[in-house]
Amino acid sequence: MAKPKSTTLNIVGPVGEFPQVKLIAPTTSEYILLGLEIDHRPPIGFFIESGRKRMVLRTLKAAASEFQSVSGVIGATLFKTLISSPGGGTYLNANPEIPIAKYDVVLLIELTDRDVLDAFVRSEMWKLAESFAKENSRKTLMHTAVNFRRIGAVDHSRGGVFLFNFFAADSLEQNLAVWEYTAGWFTDQTGLDNSTLLVPDPDENSDYTVINHCRWDHLWDIMPSLLFKRSFKDYVIRNFDANQTGPVPILYRLAWV
Repeated sequence: MAKPKSTTLNIVGPVGEFPQVKLIAPTTSEYILLGLEIDHRPPIGFFIESGRKRMVLRTLKAAASEFQSVSGVIGATLFKTLISSPGGGTYLNANPEIPIAKYDVVLLIELTDRDVLDAFVRSEMWKLAESFAKENSRKTLMHTAVNFRRIGAVDHSRGGVFLFNFFAADSLEQNLAVWEYTAGWFTDQTGLDNSTLLVPDPDENSDYTVINHCRWDHLWDIMPSLLFKRSFKDYVIRNFDANQTGPVPILYRLAWV
């Protein structure tokens, strides 16, 4: 018999050690997230790009520019990996059937509403771009999604360090609860003031329950806290583990910067 999914937040450590995150209303937008595995590199080796990856980036840059001229498309932004996670953690180690996200190129498209999204994914320009991505990648991920939680808008108009954190969990509700509980650490310890938490459409049977997207100005805004602050492991990672939630964080930069 399958183990029942918990929806109760299990808190590890002192309650209220970090401030509660301040959220704003979610967007009413619809999203398309296209992830591509092209180059397999060590976690900090993505400054080396294969000829295939450079070709894919050129083509998708042109496609993203074309997408932005479509009525109802708010934005189309292309990212490439800066630093990846090797994956693992208590939950993912216990569930080896869940794939570790290794998407070194991500295209994120924001659209005004579901009707626009439905028309867009039926369009010839999107079908050509998606087919091209699949033909030139080891693996692709394509999800439509909506925003469930938001700290603030993610600025795609300028460079920086962008996170896509691919979460897998036993329960969407528990994933949302532990993300919200631990988000206060990031706002307090790294100065994070933006985040758009995306939830894939349930009929897509995604390996990932939520995908968090946010931005910092510089690597030094985030990396020292992750590497050297003990509270990251004690407060953030331990609470993810206690709530059967496994994150796979990947840091990106804009592909045209």
